Amino acid sequence: MPALQFDEQHIRDVIDRVVERTFNMDFRWDWPGGVAFYGICEAYEATGKKEYLDKLKIWIDEQIEEGLPQLSVNGVSIGHCLLTLYEATGEEKYLDIAKEMAEFLDSRAERFADGIFQHTVNSLTDVFPQQAWVDTMFMAGYYLLRIGHLLGNEKYIEDGLKQYHGHEEFLQDNDTNLYYHGWDHVNQHHMSGMYWARGNSWAALTMAKALKFIPVQHPSYMIIDGSLRDQLSALVRLQSPEGLWHTVLTDETSYLETSGSAGIATALLLQGRLYNKYTQKAIDGILSKIKEDGTITGVSAGTAVMNDIDGYRKVPAKRIQGWGQGLGLAFLAQLVRTKEDVFG
Repeated sequence: MPALQFDEQHIRDVIDRVVERTFNMDFRWDWPGGVAFYGICEAYEATGKKEYLDKLKIWIDEQIEEGLPQLSVNGVSIGHCLLTLYEATGEEKYLDIAKEMAEFLDSRAERFADGIFQHTVNSLTDVFPQQAWVDTMFMAGYYLLRIGHLLGNEKYIEDGLKQYHGHEEFLQDNDTNLYYHGWDHVNQHHMSGMYWARGNSWAALTMAKALKFIPVQHPSYMIIDGSLRDQLSALVRLQSPEGLWHTVLTDETSYLETSGSAGIATALLLQGRLYNKYTQKAIDGILSKIKEDGTITGVSAGTAVMNDIDGYRKVPAKRIQGWGQGLGLAFLAQLVRTKEDVFG
């Protein structure tokens, strides 16, 4: 495959703008901020720009001082930036809260079947009994792997792997190799049965990231590697000429969606040169969606498992979203790393 072509300094400048725009958003202690700040941490690690982390630290410290809300499976995603802050600063208060999140998942989070997390959000009214949503692979599964690796805690690592394997079992279609958005265990079906772009990006990105934490001789390595390999092989064949993916992957009448495209493209980057011709198209497509002020456009709003395909087509994609900023930054940061891997 030909080498990727892009202007590294331009990518770094875009990262600056996206980070600045993200810090001009207002977040609660919940998953939109969790994904946004994950992206900022990725940008910090790729560029070494301490000012990104300094601004994040200010926000986190203010939240801690005001008091933190009750936890949910989705809300644990904000723990990703706590792990990065701890690793960068050595301040135990960040690790202490990160441990509380892991203990919540271990002992109090709702589960079903053989210990799979029920999708939960910070809401008393939105309840999804015995439902698995693909989002959880990022929000909680990958988090358990990260903190388990940091602490040398095998229990957390094995629980994280359980989440990957359980969500693969319930959500990855054996024929298309794409991931469904959700699974209703009570009624034993995939609800609307849609292959949602951002959902597939949660799966692809976190599986690609997970492999660095798993020894090759561990059985889980081959399970996750195989799932990711087959999923990516299907996804690249659904890429649009514009370099993006449709919000319903298999429906060309649904709009092209940027956050899902960024997550998928990040997973492709993590596979090295194998997918360069698809990644090259994605670079152009994603950059075309970033405004001069750092707003990433074309990002679908928060999306439940909709009732039918028309529900997904009608999810608005008008406004800036934390998950769009975060997944976009994850992609841009991985581009910078790619350049360093080749020329560093």
